[in-house]
Amino acid sequence: MAGGSFLVEIREELLKAAEIALTKCLRVKAGEVVLVVTDEPTRAIGLHIWLKARELGTEAIYMEMAPRSIHGEEPPKPVAEAMKVANVVIAPTSKSLTHTLARKEATERGARVATMPGITEDIFVRAMGVDYDLVQRLTDLVAEVLDEGREVRVTTSLGTDLTFSIEGRKARRSTGILVNPGDWGNLPSGEAYIAPVEGTANGVVVVDGSMAGIGLLKQPIKIVFRDGIAEQIEGGSEAAKLSELLSKYGSEARNLGEFGIGTNPGARVSGVILEDEKVLGTVHIALGSNFDFGGRVRAPVHLDGIIMRPNVYVDGRLIMKEGVLLLGHSN
Repeated sequence: MAGGSFLVEIREELLKAAEIALTKCLRVKAGEVVLVVTDEPTRAIGLHIWLKARELGTEAIYMEMAPRSIHGEEPPKPVAEAMKVANVVIAPTSKSLTHTLARKEATERGARVATMPGITEDIFVRAMGVDYDLVQRLTDLVAEVLDEGREVRVTTSLGTDLTFSIEGRKARRSTGILVNPGDWGNLPSGEAYIAPVEGTANGVVVVDGSMAGIGLLKQPIKIVFRDGIAEQIEGGSEAAKLSELLSKYGSEARNLGEFGIGTNPGARVSGVILEDEKVLGTVHIALGSNFDFGGRVRAPVHLDGIIMRPNVYVDGRLIMKEGVLLLGHSN
């Protein structure tokens, strides 16, 4: 695809990834209305999904909008209205539609919605082409431990040593299996995540994989938490950029908003958070908002940071050792 040309070369590996998304993850049925919402940077993926949906006998509809300027910006009204009356919405877009009113209204009316913010063709092939039964099993195993847990401690050889409470909180399972009316989530998928109890995080996190808003890191970013808030951010130019991003907002943007564990064996750290937070063998924390998955903080920002090769303890039990998940090996 060159320049602004609408022509797209049909690639078998993209059709295969589209087939997994539609048949395994969304389990579309012949006759269902399947709406593909995309924009120019993700056009090739959108068209491959539409072609495969049509081949599967669905009422496949393709809508391309101008790219949104920021994550969470609403789609145009005709797109939002179409989302409300579809059985399935799948949205490979350059900016996220996950936390939009359009997505919320669509799922409230029973649509199954898969969002793919920032997806690239390489990520689509790599992270969709996995055994989603395995992803679901690993995600459930991790989420069950978090559901029952009270305190988490994360350490790494680079100096991470952070503790926080998850007592009374429940983990969200991002398995990639979206089969019930109103189900929604990312594709590709594979993570279990939870909202830490506000005000309880203390210690140090060294983010050494990637950081939302920045990408792959050349130098680690050291974040010091006190009573749930990131009080210090240290490192090189990328740490300075993170501080600058957060400086536009209040202290709630520095809240430890999320702790997540990746469960997708096909994903790798690429600099695109959609994929990075799903990588098996990593964990991530996020600064900012968490009200939509069990927390109490509504901030205008949610920035994930990936931690490589961590040790994770839940109530003193080691569940991940230097990036190796210690759950489910006896199964």
